[in-house]
Amino acid sequence: MQDVAELQLLFKKYLDENQFHQKPTGLYEPINYILSLGGKRIRPVLLLMGCNLFSDNIAQALPASFAIEIFHNFSLLHDDIMDEAPLRRGKPTVHVKYNQNTGILSGDVMLVYAYEFFLQLDNKIRIPDIIKTFNQVAIEVCEGQQHDMDFETRNDVSIDEYIKMIEQKTAVLIAGGLKIGAIIGGALEEDSNHLYEFGRNIGIAFQLQDDILDTYGDPEKFGKKVGGDIVQNKKTFLVIKALELGNEDQHTRLSHLMNFDSNDENAKIEAVKSVFNELQIREAAEQLMESYLVLAFEHLAAVNVPEEKKKVLIKLSNELMGREV
Repeated sequence: MQDVAELQLLFKKYLDENQFHQKPTGLYEPINYILSLGGKRIRPVLLLMGCNLFSDNIAQALPASFAIEIFHNFSLLHDDIMDEAPLRRGKPTVHVKYNQNTGILSGDVMLVYAYEFFLQLDNKIRIPDIIKTFNQVAIEVCEGQQHDMDFETRNDVSIDEYIKMIEQKTAVLIAGGLKIGAIIGGALEEDSNHLYEFGRNIGIAFQLQDDILDTYGDPEKFGKKVGGDIVQNKKTFLVIKALELGNEDQHTRLSHLMNFDSNDENAKIEAVKSVFNELQIREAAEQLMESYLVLAFEHLAAVNVPEEKKKVLIKLSNELMGREV
């Protein structure tokens, strides 16, 4: 089983060899730009890991890993337009660097090219199952984005609705990548389904952790401003749970804080945290996060491959979930 660094290098080489140099330049240059912004390439690496659990021929999964990375960046490109975000990974977003119409059109063609790379897979017999899995993932990612936008104007979002939203926006692409990799590697359906459930649950846990760290994390270790979700009035698990558990006074205070912008961001963050602390919301979030982690590793344990082969995937999962708070 190859380690994460080896798989990242393998994927980076494939990405570099498949730059979009065709014309018109105005359509394809923005694709190379967003793909060049980096990141840890977790989704394509997980797809390669899914394949490597069942096959030593990892190279056969490279077109699919690139397809997943293209789709992921397509979704980020369009999300940035919808959110009017100025930066992505510290660099100007595509619609800022170029323009909004370019961002929309380049994103559109990225989605098409995801399918083109799936069609480059050698094992043509498995392509229908792979496309079926990918289509379901792609639909759910779009549904999750719509739910997230709907939540901006609602004050009655439930915990179940929020979990479903983060499952669709974050977790299903991780899960789908692992399952597609397993299918390419020749896994039985039962094993590929267990791997999907592992990815789905670990993805939900990861997003819950992100919610916690956004309020309680160390800015240097978290990698972005702590309290950003509070400042932007985002309805994270912490907010929804506090509104669910709070008494009338706490509910009123929190609702007021989360429905109005403040000239003093730090004061707003501390006031919201005060309500969270009164209700022990951090502990509730950590407990729920842990329950999804337990479910994830139960599904991984059920995958019928030698335990030795699972160690790299377990190590990466623990690293993703092991950021210090």
